[in-house]
Amino acid sequence: MAALELVLILLAVSAVLRLIAERLRVPYAAILVVGGLLLALVPGLPRVTLPPDVLFLVFIPPLLYSGAIAYPLRDFRREFGPILRLSVILVLVSTAAVAVVAHRMHPAFTWAAAITLGAIISPPDPVAILSIMRSLRVPREIVSILEGEGLVNDATALVTYRLAVAAAVTGIFSPSQAAVDFLLGGVGGAIIGVLMGIIVARVHRFTRIVPVVSNTVSLLTPFASYLLADSVGASGVLSVVATGLYAARIVPNVIGSETRQQIFSTWTVVTFLLESLVFILVGLELPYVLRALDRFPLSLLLREAAIVSLCVVLVRIAWVMPSTYVFRIFFRWLRHGKEPLPPWRSVFFISWAGLRGGDSLVLALSLPLQTASGARFPAREQIIFITFCVIFITLVIQGPTLAPVARWLGIGADGSEEVEDTHAHLAAAEAGLRILDDPAIKTSPYPEVVRYLRQRHKQRARRWAAREAEPHEAENDDIAHDHDHFTIAPSHEAAEIDERRSVEYRRVRGAMLRAEQSAVLELRDRGVIGDDVMRRIQRELDLETLLLETSEPVIETVSEVPSAIDAASR
Repeated sequence: MAALELVLILLAVSAVLRLIAERLRVPYAAILVVGGLLLALVPGLPRVTLPPDVLFLVFIPPLLYSGAIAYPLRDFRREFGPILRLSVILVLVSTAAVAVVAHRMHPAFTWAAAITLGAIISPPDPVAILSIMRSLRVPREIVSILEGEGLVNDATALVTYRLAVAAAVTGIFSPSQAAVDFLLGGVGGAIIGVLMGIIVARVHRFTRIVPVVSNTVSLLTPFASYLLADSVGASGVLSVVATGLYAARIVPNVIGSETRQQIFSTWTVVTFLLESLVFILVGLELPYVLRALDRFPLSLLLREAAIVSLCVVLVRIAWVMPSTYVFRIFFRWLRHGKEPLPPWRSVFFISWAGLRGGDSLVLALSLPLQTASGARFPAREQIIFITFCVIFITLVIQGPTLAPVARWLGIGADGSEEVEDTHAHLAAAEAGLRILDDPAIKTSPYPEVVRYLRQRHKQRARRWAAREAEPHEAENDDIAHDHDHFTIAPSHEAAEIDERRSVEYRRVRGAMLRAEQSAVLELRDRGVIGDDVMRRIQRELDLETLLLETSEPVIETVSEVPSAIDAASR
């Protein structure tokens, strides 16, 4: 069987594994790790070979971009201190610790190769962590910190990774020059990323009338941002992250409902396929890695992997617990503030939630095959094997302990997201009602349409107001219907009236939806709600907008409105 055909079949198997993960309520990444291990045990499978630089370009920019466009920028600003400590300082500390352990553990690990291993396995994977926490309902602050850490720590690790790989390939390393390259590359990458985000937003203004073109622009954006920054020596990784954060803030405001929903769905599928493909490739590569390591006893390799895994877990705990309080107390003293210290339970949970995932595998597989002198890249096969073992240990062994640890610590949801969601729904409903007082709407030739919409949305606003006042006692249903039965127009004249009412309903309700969209965006821009809440409500409004725009309107939105108006006017 050809390698390409096998990969396509295995992607189909990945879809089945995704269903199994959903049914068993376990992280999909954990299922993929087990699947990759089982795949490695199948004899006679072909080897899929891709140049390391191509592998890096295909996987890293889109995976980083998909995470950046989904992250709430408000939460990033709010939790900037903890995110910075975890995603920059901790990654560097963990990289150094792993490098020391690896260098002393085996002579094949030169300092450059040891630092490369540290950079690969230091950043935790937020996808695996968040997939577990969705069922745990932990406080939003913890989710924001871990998600923000996962967004930025990849950038820190990748910059360190590129410097270490360059040192291993060329044999030349200058700490002072590396520090300058790290800072200049990071700043330059961030600036280029924002500039690229501005350009992308302007391009979307021209392409928004054709959703498929806007989707294409969105898919090409991370590659363009990465290649542009990389071509001038800046950090392509930070450029992609900056572009994603900027695009997530601006682009949804300039594109239409259909385009927004298509882009969201497109990136969901792309992320799923890329993450699945990573573990397929490593499963196909592992037999060849083990064959290259056959001069070492398997027990020795497993012992080295266990030592490195223990190192990354303990270093995270040893850093997070004291540094959280030391930095908080220092800045509280510096600002003469009285901010409360975070509860130790939340801090410990964050220190324990350091699961590794697919990004580390991509970096390991992207290692060059040879150095500049033509020699094999030092300890390449060991790095790939240890990386897979660290991911397996943290995901499959440590991952299932997050739920009992959360219960033992007494960590639960704080309800802040539900409060924001309710407030945003109420603000949107009130904005829609205000549109009905517009003179252009009040003078409608079909006032019964306006009366129906006013009655319907007053009831909706009352329900959301009740939920905001008593969020735990409100009913679960979203919209109350003002009618139980629909009547059929008995004559041609009545049918024409119904059609004109439907047209008027589209016009008035469309104006209301635009006002509701603006109200939700304003709340997001003022920091009252997060981007995640905004996107969820925006999706609801987009779906109703799409229903209004269909040529064959569906139930309750347009086609049954005339009968509902008749019922409401009686």
